[in-house]
Amino acid sequence: MTDITSHDQNFKNLIVDYPRDALAFFAAEEAPAPDDDVEITPLRQEQLKDRLGDRFRELDVPLLVEWRDGRREAVLFVVEEETRPRRFSTHRLAHYCLDLAQMFDTERVVPVAIFLRGAKAAPAPLALGTELETYLRFNYLACRLAETPYEDWHDSGNVAALVNLPNMRVPPERRVEAYAAAVRGLEAVEKDADRKAKYMEFIEIYARLSEDESRRFERDHAEEKAVMTGFIQRAREEGLEQGKAVMTGFIQKAREEGRQEGMERGVLRGERAVLERQLRHRFGPLPAAVVERLGQASADDLETWADNVLDAGTLDGVFGPGR
Repeated sequence: MTDITSHDQNFKNLIVDYPRDALAFFAAEEAPAPDDDVEITPLRQEQLKDRLGDRFRELDVPLLVEWRDGRREAVLFVVEEETRPRRFSTHRLAHYCLDLAQMFDTERVVPVAIFLRGAKAAPAPLALGTELETYLRFNYLACRLAETPYEDWHDSGNVAALVNLPNMRVPPERRVEAYAAAVRGLEAVEKDADRKAKYMEFIEIYARLSEDESRRFERDHAEEKAVMTGFIQRAREEGLEQGKAVMTGFIQKAREEGRQEGMERGVLRGERAVLERQLRHRFGPLPAAVVERLGQASADDLETWADNVLDAGTLDGVFGPGR
C-alpha cells in the first residue's frame, strides 16, 4: 500500500507549533536550556525559496533562536524531516545551510535531520578533500526516532516527544502502552482544544495499531480511549460542519448569482424591447437580420444603438455600416 501521509507537513506543523519542545527533543545538544530566556522565530520558507532559487528543495523549518539576555549569540537551526534515510542528501543540506549562513550573515548554524524510519542507511558526515587534507567538513545532528528509547521520554512533558512516542523504539508488547502514554501525556500538557485535537490525530496516524492492539487499548486503557474517542468524534463533527458550511456557501452563492443573472437578463430583455419599438416606429418593419442582431446584443450594444436612434436617418445610421 502506498503511504500518502505528508510526513514533512506533519513534522513542520509540530516544529512551528512547539518550537522550544521540538528543539529540546530533536536537537538536545544545542537546544536552549529550560531556563534560558529566548525568542524562537520560524523563518518563512516561501521567502527563502524565492531567494535561494528553484534548484534547492524546500527544507522543513529554519528556526532562529535569539537569547534576550545575550548569554549566547543567536543560532539558526535548520531542521529537516526525512522519511526514507536513503533519500537524505548531506550535500543538499550543506548547500542549504551555507546559503542561509550567507543570507543571515552568521556562522552559527545547526543542521538537524529527523529520521522517521531506521537511519542506518543515512549518509555519514560530508568531508571534501584529498588524502593529504580535508578542506570542507559538514556534520549534522541526527534524531533517529526509531532508535530512540521510548522509556526515556514517556514521562517527559515535552509535547514533541510525547506525540512521537509511537515512532520510538518500543518493544512490541508495549506498543499499546506507548500509544496510551502519548494520549495521556498530550491530554495533560496541552490545554488548547484545537491543538489537542490536531495532535491526537498526529498520534493516531503514527501509532497504526492492529485490530488486536486496538481491542487491548479499549480494554486496558478506558480513560485514554474515552479521550481519544472524544477528539475523533469532534474532528468528524467539525469535518461535517465544515462540509455543510462549504455546501451552504456554494448554494447561497449560486442562488445569489442566479438572482443577479435573472435580474440582468430581465433588464436586457426590457431594453431590447424598447429599442425594437423605437426602430419600428421610425423605420417601419425590421429585416430579419436586424431582429436577430437585437436578440444577440449586449447591454453596451443596446445602449449605443439607443443613442444613435435619436439622430440616425436610416437603419445603417443606427447600426453602422455592414449591418
